[in-house]
Amino acid sequence: MASTGSRTLQLLSLLQTHRYWPGQELADRLEVSPRTLRRDVERLRDLGYPVDATRGVAGGYQLAAGASLPPLVVDDEEAVALAVGLRTAAQSGVAGVADASVRALAKVVQVMPPRLRRRVDALRVATLASELRPGPVVDAELLTVVAQACRDEERLVFSYVRRDGEASERTVEPHRLVSVGRRWYLVAYDLGRFDWRSFRLDRMAEPRPTGARFRPRALPAADAAEYVRASLAGAVDSLLVDAVVHAPLADVEQAIGRWAAASAEPAAADGTARTRVRITADSAEWALFGLAAVGAPFTIEGPEEVRELAALWGERFGSAARLVNR
Repeated sequence: MASTGSRTLQLLSLLQTHRYWPGQELADRLEVSPRTLRRDVERLRDLGYPVDATRGVAGGYQLAAGASLPPLVVDDEEAVALAVGLRTAAQSGVAGVADASVRALAKVVQVMPPRLRRRVDALRVATLASELRPGPVVDAELLTVVAQACRDEERLVFSYVRRDGEASERTVEPHRLVSVGRRWYLVAYDLGRFDWRSFRLDRMAEPRPTGARFRPRALPAADAAEYVRASLAGAVDSLLVDAVVHAPLADVEQAIGRWAAASAEPAAADGTARTRVRITADSAEWALFGLAAVGAPFTIEGPEEVRELAALWGERFGSAARLVNR
């Protein structure tokens, strides 16, 4: 059995990962008796952590909201992920998040052991920020409410405006939040349409958890990101761009993996690596921005309007370079 102090930290970490833990399951995870678990919970309460308990055979524990934010317990991998996520959030399209992310990042890095700081710095140096143009701004509170409903498997009600301007009230079983292109999407099962849907968060308003829990359904796709990309590909106002980039698959995914589906192609005759890219975009300009972000030669296979725009941009950039060299 672990020492009391380490076991208490482990208990806190487990309570922070789920909204609710059945008592026996939590005791089994800690390899202690239910009586020892109750004593450990009391120690957390003495330290200021509000732990709610439900009595009975099916009883359990959950970490409740307190008057102030208590210290969090994270492992090494979570600490690195937190720092990297805060760096990304500082450049995101979520309203009010940038300044708060910078402040939080400073606090996290300050208390990190040197070994973790080196890992964070290595990721920062090796990662290219590829936010080429800002997308629609999403309210941070709205994003948080939707994310919590996904985590808690709780039905959600919200107002939604479709691309054609029609407004409606939706009741859904939220599955995952996905960032694709320059927008945030919620993948959810729509209880009014009896089918899966993807919803743009910038078209959503007043999300309200209903308190009704649900059993997750099987998503008709490999993952939520793939489902959103497939939905966008079938949308009337979307543009599907096919291209071959003369760069390794890993380089392409690092630069534009969030916005495109990529797969390795056979190498060229000279041995140069090639990657096939399919970008679903709302404009030809955005697709070209994404391809250019890789920093490698590429060939556009279609559609024609994207090839024509690329040729026009090539002429403009060439003229600009000639003027500078005079």
